[in-house]
Amino acid sequence: MQPASLNGSYIFGTFAHILHCITMLTHIIKNAAGQGLKSLYPDTIIEIESIGINQTKPEFVGDYTVVLFPFVKLLRQKPDFLGDQLGEYLVANNTMFTAYQVISGFLNLTVSDSFFTDLLQKEFNNSNYGTSNLSHQKVMIEYSSPNTNKPLHFGHLRNNFLGFAVSNILKATGNNVIKANLVNDRGIHICKSMIAWQRYANGATPMSTGLKGDKFVGDYYVKFNDVYKQEVLDLMNSGMDKTHAEKEAPIMKDAQQLLRLWEAGNTATFDLWKTMNGWVYEGFDITYKRLGIDFDKMYYESETYLLGKAIVEKGLEKGILFKQEDNSVWIDLTAEGLDEKLLLRGDGTSVYMTQDLGTAVLKYNDYQLDRSVYVIADEQNYHMQVLKVILQKLGEPCADGIFHLSYGMVELPTGRMKSREGTVVDADDMVDEMITMAQEQTEQAGKTEGFTEEELNELYNTIGLGALKFYLLRVDPKKKMIFDPKESIDLHGFTATFIQYAHARICSILRKENMTIFPETKQFKELVITQKLSKAEKSIMVALEQYPTIIESAAIELNPANICNYAFQLSQLFNTFYDQHSIAKAENEEKKQLRLMMIVMIAQTLRHAMNLMGIRLPEKM
Repeated sequence: MQPASLNGSYIFGTFAHILHCITMLTHIIKNAAGQGLKSLYPDTIIEIESIGINQTKPEFVGDYTVVLFPFVKLLRQKPDFLGDQLGEYLVANNTMFTAYQVISGFLNLTVSDSFFTDLLQKEFNNSNYGTSNLSHQKVMIEYSSPNTNKPLHFGHLRNNFLGFAVSNILKATGNNVIKANLVNDRGIHICKSMIAWQRYANGATPMSTGLKGDKFVGDYYVKFNDVYKQEVLDLMNSGMDKTHAEKEAPIMKDAQQLLRLWEAGNTATFDLWKTMNGWVYEGFDITYKRLGIDFDKMYYESETYLLGKAIVEKGLEKGILFKQEDNSVWIDLTAEGLDEKLLLRGDGTSVYMTQDLGTAVLKYNDYQLDRSVYVIADEQNYHMQVLKVILQKLGEPCADGIFHLSYGMVELPTGRMKSREGTVVDADDMVDEMITMAQEQTEQAGKTEGFTEEELNELYNTIGLGALKFYLLRVDPKKKMIFDPKESIDLHGFTATFIQYAHARICSILRKENMTIFPETKQFKELVITQKLSKAEKSIMVALEQYPTIIESAAIELNPANICNYAFQLSQLFNTFYDQHSIAKAENEEKKQLRLMMIVMIAQTLRHAMNLMGIRLPEKM
């Protein structure tokens, strides 16, 4: 799996080195195999890092597989002969391995049960299992970044969930993470809503209309575009060409004049801007709370664009930037394989790049960041590439730490949404739809007995919102995706609902044993495990052992999908295990206690993994 980056390299290069050094089982096996080859062939230089270790395929006997082919030519041995040599050596000289099998050049090793039972006894009641201190970088994750001319819509959800999850994952690997939100609170977009409100609102407010503040302002943005399209059409019907008509439409010219008045500090314009933005912020706060999204730092473009202008002026003085005849300011990036980029309009007003320059410098100055991660859709790949290059040419110290976490756009089965045409689905409406679907599914399954009304409402919210988050996070961020609400909540599919139900089943088992997910450890401390693990039991323990590495890979790649896939697969393994083995009626007390420890560790691991995604797991479903 390729890590997400601008240039194909890892964002956190130090992580990649550290990951090779951690003492997880695969790396222990790699070192053991390397030492074995060196002992068998002392006159040949063996590069341990070149040894490939994979989990053994389920159709074969064994737990982990050593790939032998890279050494066949080097050691001048046939693959099966080399496998038998190494397998015999490892079983004879290392108590970790109890058996081996060579299949077509692959050495399948069986790891001692005691390795896994020791891990179980050490970690089964560790609610922080999987966390580490691999990196101590100061990292800012900027996500959400809404415009104040409309409510958060469905397209924002992947951004918010991705930024929140990546922040949690990086925290879990030891980083100092600052969750930031840059609000696009100034510019022509809000001026469009403002001019439409001035023309058509007749003094209406969110309070007088009963509308949520962001929805109220967003309706006037749609109104602007409806009027604008009609005015352009009228001008074209009068003989004007389309390009000219789009520039001369009266409502657009009025919006542009409002922008100039705002930047000039006009009091009336500023007051209206502040009032309408305030309505929007009240709406945003409600939505963020529903989504479980929060931030450590808020930035506002109205407070950064002036810094951006100052940076542009400095670039002019250094001769890095240049002016056109109309006084607009540009930078020539053709030598870098890019193009010429506008940084300041001829009338002195700023563009997005201007304020992005100011924000990048301000963020660095505020926190002395090692990395500044921008969670922005792949439509802005070029913009982010240009931003980084400009800052590098200007000699700004923040430049090298900038990283664009680019993600694919999300569409509904009906196609792409457009804000200005009023065809978007509000985030609030999507959450409502998911909660309703959760309620319908639960009621149809007859699973409402034993719940109070308050508990049911909480359950529907947990299932609906969990389904929405998981579906948007389970796909590699780089990939575009189509969101299917029905598929996202399927109890039998690759969904949060499936994982939530597995967790609820474990909680039910524990309740019958008068236990909780975080039990007293004393009853297990004296347990001596002597019996062989079954195939299903060992499969679970192999998966549990891998969890810290899964988090590390997600941190390296900035990819929550790794954890989503893991949680789903662990849930599948639990279901397979529970279908085959009884806990209450285990063969003996030792087995019962072992299995109780296992399901406690499964539940705690699922809770930890899903909590990183911002998803709650119910104890009853």
